[in-house]
Amino acid sequence: MKLHFHAFTVLMVPLLAGISSAQPVATLNGEPIYEKDLAASMEGQMRQLRRQEYEVKLSALEAVINQKLVEAEARAKGISPEKLMAEEVEAKAPPPTDEEVEAYYLGQKERINRPLEAVKAQLRQGLWQAKLQQVREQFHRRLREKAKVSILLRPPKVDVAIDTARLRGDPRAPVTIVEFSDFQCPFCQRIQPTLLEILARYPGKVRLAYRDYPLSQIHPRAQKAAEAARCAGEQGKFWEYHDILYADVSKLADADLAADARGLGLDQERFAACLESGKHSAGVNEDQRDGVNAGVNGTPAFLVNGVMLEGAQPMTAFESIIEAELAALKTGQ
Repeated sequence: MKLHFHAFTVLMVPLLAGISSAQPVATLNGEPIYEKDLAASMEGQMRQLRRQEYEVKLSALEAVINQKLVEAEARAKGISPEKLMAEEVEAKAPPPTDEEVEAYYLGQKERINRPLEAVKAQLRQGLWQAKLQQVREQFHRRLREKAKVSILLRPPKVDVAIDTARLRGDPRAPVTIVEFSDFQCPFCQRIQPTLLEILARYPGKVRLAYRDYPLSQIHPRAQKAAEAARCAGEQGKFWEYHDILYADVSKLADADLAADARGLGLDQERFAACLESGKHSAGVNEDQRDGVNAGVNGTPAFLVNGVMLEGAQPMTAFESIIEAELAALKTGQ
């Protein structure tokens, strides 16, 4: 097949060598195209890549710290690191017994769908590796508790605007959780009690800002629900309406949205006129664009003082970032 590029010339420059911002990456009919011209379409993807780079670095850093802790402990005991790990890990995590393997097999029999004898050796090895990993992590944790470990590597951050009309908690709180969410998303529903618990646990320190991110392809009622919540917000009841929607994410039909407004005592005519006008559609879409530019590609997603946290995470995942942010504020970092 013959390709016709006309006057479009691609300048091939090795990526690893780097490209000067003043050097064009392509020309179109003689007009140069620069890296800065790519920024808008690349922004979200580049943020994801920077986050992945941080996670790789953090994993490598954790491994180096653990190794140095093991070496220091081995020196203190006058033995080799290998002997120390054998005593503290291998000796405390013997291979699984036949009974343990059979019990695991019975619990997973339908999923495995093969005779026990055909998979017994594989299951034993897998269970043993899992046990070794657990004991190894426990040992590393004990070593860390005795040492002074300070992680100075910081995750990448991104600033996004907040809507003060959709803000929960102390407006002056030093830590802001920006939530990108979808009213028809069951995982978004699942995380709501955790978010309320965070606000209760950190009064005056954490505030929650809501942003819309309706996944309309799989959640066809999410967009309209987001607009309805904003209409309720016009009457000072955004969070009350928000809570009702997340109480049952399957009830988002037009009649349900109207009934929820009626239950809150909203002005029915004003609410209906607002929703029918579609006046908040552009605002919902703007929220989603900001989310995409911040690197969000699913719901729920959170930016905790700019640090990305994806999915319906446990309380501990939020706590680790919040505590790090509060500590950094104290030290002025």
